Amino acid sequence: MSTTKDDDFSDAPKISAGDQPDRPPPQQVPQVPKFDDSRVTATYANFCRVTGTPEELIIDFGFNPQPIGTPTQPIVVTDRIVTNLYTAKRMLIALQTTILRHEQAFGVLEVDVQKRLKNQ
Repeated sequence: MSTTKDDDFSDAPKISAGDQPDRPPPQQVPQVPKFDDSRVTATYANFCRVTGTPEELIIDFGFNPQPIGTPTQPIVVTDRIVTNLYTAKRMLIALQTTILRHEQAFGVLEVDVQKRLKNQ
C-alpha cells in the first residue's frame, strides 16, 4: 500500500516541536529579590504615631521614656517612614501574619498595660 503526502494522517492534530501534549505548563517560581542591608541602622522604638494624606502614610517612631501613664518628658521622634498606601497595606498584612503566628506559639499579646499589671 502506498501513501501520498495528502493522506498521511491528515486528520491527526498538528503538534509543533515545542508542544508537550497532556502536560501542564511549568509553574513559575517567584523570584526573591536580593537585598543589600549593609547600610541599615537598627533603632529601638516603643512609640509609634501614624498620620497621612490621601496618597501617603506617615509613620513616626520614637522612644517614650515613661511608657506608663502620661509622659512628663517629650517623646523624641527619631525615625519617619513615608510610604504609599499600597505598601502600607502589604506591611499590615505581613505584620498581622507575624503577630498571629507569634500569638499561636506564645499566647496573646495584651497591648493595654493596665491589663498586664498584676494586682498590687
